[in-house]
Amino acid sequence: GKKNIFSGRILEIEGLPDLKVEQAFELSDAAAERSAAACAIALNKEPIVEYMRSNITLMKWMIANGYQDPRTLKRRIKAMEDWIANGTLLAGDADAEYAAVIEIDLADVKEPIVACPNDPDDVKLLSEVAGDKIDEVFIGSCMTNIGHFRAAGKVLEGKSDIPTRLWVAPPTKMDAMILNEEGYYSVLGKSGARMEMPGCSLCMGNQAQIRKGSTAMSTSTRNFPNRLGIDTRVYLGSAELAAVCALMGKIPSVSEYMAQVEALGAKAGEVYRYMNFDQIAEFREVADTVEV
Repeated sequence: GKKNIFSGRILEIEGLPDLKVEQAFELSDAAAERSAAACAIALNKEPIVEYMRSNITLMKWMIANGYQDPRTLKRRIKAMEDWIANGTLLAGDADAEYAAVIEIDLADVKEPIVACPNDPDDVKLLSEVAGDKIDEVFIGSCMTNIGHFRAAGKVLEGKSDIPTRLWVAPPTKMDAMILNEEGYYSVLGKSGARMEMPGCSLCMGNQAQIRKGSTAMSTSTRNFPNRLGIDTRVYLGSAELAAVCALMGKIPSVSEYMAQVEALGAKAGEVYRYMNFDQIAEFREVADTVEV
């Protein structure tokens, strides 16, 4: 049978020090699917400071808008401000001994990778599963950020009457608000997407479900049997791939996928821009009224 070498262990990921914290979270979040006890990612201080400054503004905005509990939020703000001023980063010991060291050269990844039905460990290249019919698509869960929804919107822009049932659920109300302001809700809605309330949606497994016996492409963390629906087959992949699947009604070939997402490269700065709340006027101006 399958042996999980990660179970109960702490994963340490190095070699990507300039990742945004949101990107690092996607990797650390996936550690739960390996049944790991914890995950640490070695980052430089700069992306962490950037993330904390954004969150300080967000928490002040939350206080101004009546979110509870203001005392807790103020303590967190103070702790973040102290860390920005004097914080240090943890690092692995130079002589640490590991149960295993796995080296991955990202230059060797030439095409999208998917997890196949119904096991997150059953991983294959896109070219190995191309052509499989897709009935439903879910873009959402805590593994997504605002850039993924913009990318999906760019892929589906100008399209309508897509051949799949597309579910879209931004992870937070803030994501939903910005996406709506930027027009992506309109773009996705016109394509035929079902716009879900921000949050877990299908990924939770006990709210809505996809049709019995259907095959889906999902951006969620898990594809265990019956999690998204009864007797379903669920692939896991990126938001970009999910959007192409929604558009085509099948898993595309590598060339078909590349043709659909080619335009994203030139717009990457706009599409994959993170929500730095300290740089968004409507959040910053409200936050500036709060004293801590």
